[in-house]
Amino acid sequence: MTKPLPEQPEFEPLTRTQLLIAMGVTAIVLLVVAKLWQHFGSVSLLPVKWKIEAFPQGLGIGFLITAASSLVYRLWPAYRQSADLYLEMVLKPLLLPDIIWLGLLPGLSEELLFRGVMLPALGLDMPGLLFTSLCFGLLHLSGIEQWPYAVWASVVGFILGYSVLTTGNLLVPIVAHVITNLVSSYLWKLDSFRNKS
Repeated sequence: MTKPLPEQPEFEPLTRTQLLIAMGVTAIVLLVVAKLWQHFGSVSLLPVKWKIEAFPQGLGIGFLITAASSLVYRLWPAYRQSADLYLEMVLKPLLLPDIIWLGLLPGLSEELLFRGVMLPALGLDMPGLLFTSLCFGLLHLSGIEQWPYAVWASVVGFILGYSVLTTGNLLVPIVAHVITNLVSSYLWKLDSFRNKS
């Protein structure tokens, strides 16, 4: 007679405070890595040009990514399950005003590292774009079962990287990333409120 396997302990979700601290610490770590890479790698940060057209371009790309993500969510069950798990872990404890930090902190720090420093360091070309996109996807891999979410994050990384290559302005993917995080997080929270009712 075989003994049943012991139950795996439940993953203890982070509290709101722990999540906000984790977001802040992660943003600081990514910014420090970007700064160190810039300094020791003699890499110039891609320019952030405060041009008026950067905002509608970033908004358009952000809404395009959000719409595409919604479509992928509906059509790819593995991604839907992966996204739900990831978003439940990250968004459930947060209050609606906290979503502002979820938009700003990763939107700024991740863009400065991946598109601002890593992309010019590796090459402003297709191989550099593909490699930085894959690295961006891996950043979003919280476990092997989360591979569909990481695949989609790689696609998003490619879109954001392509936007900076075509515009020459790091502000465009920053705005797009912030908008994507804000809108998709808000919609997920809204949907979870509806499902509770």
